[in-house]
Amino acid sequence: MPCLNEVETLEVCIRKAQGFLERSGIQGEILISDNGSTDGSQALAEGLGARVSHAPRRGYGAALINGIETARGRYIIMADADDSYDFENLEPFVERLRAGADLVMGNRFRGGIEPGAMPPLHKYLGNPVLSFIGELFFKPGIRDFHCGLRGFNRARIRELDLQTTGMEFASEMVVRASLARFRIEEVPTTLKKDGRSRPPHLRSWHDGWRHLASFCSSPPGGSSSTRGWSPSSSARSRWGCSLSAASASGAWASTSRPWSTRAPCA
Repeated sequence: MPCLNEVETLEVCIRKAQGFLERSGIQGEILISDNGSTDGSQALAEGLGARVSHAPRRGYGAALINGIETARGRYIIMADADDSYDFENLEPFVERLRAGADLVMGNRFRGGIEPGAMPPLHKYLGNPVLSFIGELFFKPGIRDFHCGLRGFNRARIRELDLQTTGMEFASEMVVRASLARFRIEEVPTTLKKDGRSRPPHLRSWHDGWRHLASFCSSPPGGSSSTRGWSPSSSARSRWGCSLSAASASGAWASTSRPWSTRAPCA
């Protein structure tokens, strides 16, 4: 789980993930990729039996890249560390991965979104618009492009050489997996209001534009292994993109500021 000062909700997330592993009989670990927490999150996680890895760079993507590199399992399931996702019901993800899927995305719109769990701007504009554009250009076969709960084959995702350190990492993973013709599947999942007392570090229009611009930096038919995948100004103009978009749900802050956690459990 990428973590930056998540002491309020980290314990419940870890205990739910541990409960799932115990009930399912899966041999696994709970990995916390810490991004410089100052609230005691690291000590709390270690005290609960989780393994803590210190991410050397700041940002959502940077923390996830560190987690993917240091994880020991064959499969990784990532989800929010704010207690908004259901760590107790991960069987559909595991089943699809064991059946051969490379990337399994959650779909919150199919599974159910609790009132207040997603801002209306994200629910009715940001997520639908960005998911439509992502599906139109890259054809991954999913309807919730930026769901924070997803599972993947660690070795296969490492082949993609993911680069982005900010919130657009969520888009990069799906786009590159689609361009590489990975087997991508989708299962319903739920979203509830998170358990934090503070608001997320989120700027809806700014962060939504980063997702949209990142789409433009990997045109359909482009190489999935191209390094430097980032929403540069030249990339934004490649297709004449002039759209503005609301943020996907719970989008991460950019790398120049603290980010809210969207977390993986390996």
